[in-house]
Amino acid sequence: MKKTVTAKKETDGPSPSRMIDGRIKELGDWRGETLKRVRALIKEADPDVVEEWKWRGVPVWEHDGIICTGETYKAVVKLTFAKGAALDDPAGLFNSSLDGNVRRAIDISEGAEINEKALKALIRAAVALNAAKVKKKPAKKQV
Repeated sequence: MKKTVTAKKETDGPSPSRMIDGRIKELGDWRGETLKRVRALIKEADPDVVEEWKWRGVPVWEHDGIICTGETYKAVVKLTFAKGAALDDPAGLFNSSLDGNVRRAIDISEGAEINEKALKALIRAAVALNAAKVKKKPAKKQV
């Protein structure tokens, strides 16, 4: 059997991970530190997570679909879970976007404690939900 070699996809500019590094550095305050901390927790919870940079500057973490985004505002760092309404949240981390049918968010204010164990469990649950939806997709019909 012959091995095929695929070329690396070329991109214009820095990688999404470098863009996130830049955002953390650019913020230079508690928001940057918070974003850095939650990013590390996301990577600990899912070592196979893929970092993206979307919508004109929003860090996004994906695994078989979007897990969550990491937006920074003046008063909060907001982690928005794309399918958060479908996730169990026994620790009550979701405190924002609670009226939506699909998304849920966690607003982290300056000085707030992050329940690391609960956040990692939520990340793992989001990954499992994404993986379950990928497995349920029917095969495409051959024409």
